[in-house]
Amino acid sequence: MFGAVPEINQFGQPVGDLVEGWEPRPRPEPVTLTGRYVRVVPLTSAHYSDLFGATCGPEDAELWTYRPIARPASLPDLWMHLATVLESPVDVTFALVPSEGEYAGRAAGLASYLRIEPRTGQVEVGGVLFAKALQRTRAATEAIHLLMSHAFDDLGYRRFEWKCDSLNEPSRRAAARLGFVHEGRFRHHMVTQGRNRDTDWFSVTDAEWPDVRAAQERWLDPANFDGAGRQLTALSALTGAVGE
Repeated sequence: MFGAVPEINQFGQPVGDLVEGWEPRPRPEPVTLTGRYVRVVPLTSAHYSDLFGATCGPEDAELWTYRPIARPASLPDLWMHLATVLESPVDVTFALVPSEGEYAGRAAGLASYLRIEPRTGQVEVGGVLFAKALQRTRAATEAIHLLMSHAFDDLGYRRFEWKCDSLNEPSRRAAARLGFVHEGRFRHHMVTQGRNRDTDWFSVTDAEWPDVRAAQERWLDPANFDGAGRQLTALSALTGAVGE
């Protein structure tokens, strides 16, 4: 527990808590995760056309500001970009298929497991891309919830990370809303589209996950929405109490 008095070893040095029975965790595999409002499915080329229509129109250029490349102007451009993503030997990428709304039944977003470290039990959700019509919906929230739940509950990971450009305020707000804790800023972390990127780091640990999971599940419960699908209680109001 943060702030607890650490154990002292035989050399008079403070040491971290013992993690009983720890073993390296399984690597995430391309699996299908199904919720009430969305399906998270392994990305394939069959999703490229839907993703192009949902995220690559001229009006969607702002969705690509903080991504590694600018908006693909054609389906072949997106195809080449996503083919490179799929060829990664270490990352696992998913298409997000909402079951309601404008893009019901069609891929309208992306998310990947990145920086997967089975030996230490940490994994990052990254490369997150939501069509405008998918943003700030219960399908979008549930997609991240399903990925978190799979990592913590099914695979036994200890740490789930979220990172974003420090200037990407919507992503920073999303991390806080979902219950992630801001850990700090890596200055001059990378160059993206020719520009400097400072990166903000967020995480949820396995010790925090039960409370975060309960808050997310309470928000996602159909009882939290009126007949028009409007939330009755904001997720930030639920996760804001986590750890207090």
